Amino acid sequence: MTVIREDDIVASVAAAAQFISCYHPADYVRALAAAHEREQSPAAREAIGQILINSRLAALGRRPMCQDTGVVNAFVRVGLGARIATARSIEELVDEGVRRAYRDPANPLRASIIADPLFTRRNTRDNTPAVTHTAVVPGEVVTVVIAAKGGGSENKSRFAMLNPSDDVEEWVLRTVESLGAGWCPPGLLGLGVGGSAEKAMLMAKEALLAPIDMPDLLARGPADAEEEMRIRLYRAVNALGIGAQGLGGLTTVVDVKLRTFPTHAASKPVALIPQCAANRHVSFVLDGSGPATFTPPDLADWPEIVLDRTAGLARRVDLDALTQDEIERWVPGDTLLLSGRMLTGRDAAHKRMVDLVARGEPLPVDLRGRAIYYVGPVDPVGDEVIGPAGPTTATRMDRFTETLLARTGLRVMIGKAERGPAAIEAIARHRAAYLIAVGGAAILVSRAIRAARVVAFEDLGMEAIYEFTVEDMPVTVAVDSGGRSLHTLGPARWRGRVA
Repeated sequence: MTVIREDDIVASVAAAAQFISCYHPADYVRALAAAHEREQSPAAREAIGQILINSRLAALGRRPMCQDTGVVNAFVRVGLGARIATARSIEELVDEGVRRAYRDPANPLRASIIADPLFTRRNTRDNTPAVTHTAVVPGEVVTVVIAAKGGGSENKSRFAMLNPSDDVEEWVLRTVESLGAGWCPPGLLGLGVGGSAEKAMLMAKEALLAPIDMPDLLARGPADAEEEMRIRLYRAVNALGIGAQGLGGLTTVVDVKLRTFPTHAASKPVALIPQCAANRHVSFVLDGSGPATFTPPDLADWPEIVLDRTAGLARRVDLDALTQDEIERWVPGDTLLLSGRMLTGRDAAHKRMVDLVARGEPLPVDLRGRAIYYVGPVDPVGDEVIGPAGPTTATRMDRFTETLLARTGLRVMIGKAERGPAAIEAIARHRAAYLIAVGGAAILVSRAIRAARVVAFEDLGMEAIYEFTVEDMPVTVAVDSGGRSLHTLGPARWRGRVA
């Protein structure tokens, strides 16, 4: 019988969580490089280029590719012939590994898990507990897959209990079109069909862990009906024209994954889980010989990309001298390079500010004429000013937009993905603007930050309000002062143009 020490599991989980925070799987890098090569939409090509450059910077510097270092998902398969020498549960061992990884002083990862989802929503400060799935299987080894799933893409997971006669492909296309860009495409779609409600969702999540094989599948042709369905969905989803970051383009997904299971004759459970540009997972096997080791991918897998930001393509903006006239000259699709001081704030900070406004109490920061960046950064290490600091999904701040624009004098918001109709109406009414930074380019953004200090709500941790001083931070105008949205204009322009 194979005997596996508990610390081999803990150390391996910790090493795996650290590894995937910094390294994309090589198959995803190759797929993204191919998408960059064939992309014809300038905005989408720029976004994919930023993601690839950011990915290479993460690998070189061993720092998180995305500030949202995710919920850790562990899939543990214990062989019947293996014995784990421990008095603790597998879940406890995985959690200890996650705790070590996220508190590693050499590369601290952002703690995003809250202990109580209903009331206090207190952060556990170490990103535990993980979500662990355990199965007992034939064999004498323990096989583990560790994945880190960001909130932006996880929040776009969908489930439906269709009628047996309903068309799954029609539901998938309708659903993907309704998701917006908050899941940070280009990525993958995981589909689970059959079983029961929970089985379908688990299959969809596990499907995302399979190697990317769509290029091979297209080259050789489908071998069965499921592969035919994958190809149809891959082509149909990309034909929607959503594109990278929802800006409109040729590539929304690099692969569509599918798993099925027998189900009740009266049922057709269907689950859809998108995977974002921070596609992070790795597997390892424990056979009793010690903890797992991980080999970094070859940097030759990353293409050499130079982002073209000449004076003719990008407009430099001084945030400390921002005027209403300048804001009103911006149009959707403009590339801006921001310099000067900006504030940050996410859900919790926005809720507190709106509550203070409602009570007639002063805010701890003056928002008049300012820009606010929706971000929860990673803590810095070494000589870093701030850790990776990519944008969070802006739609979560929509409910606060009218109040802050009307009552505080806020002028500019920066996040990722689209804004909802009410927020766009508020932006147009107050002649403000919404800009986007590329989701999945957290290190690239952080390199533009020259200074950072907490100015309010320090108890909120990564959700505190910071003041950043930035230099040439790249953003794109997504909603202009007239309420025109790039996330509407871009996909409409590119829909149906996929060959």
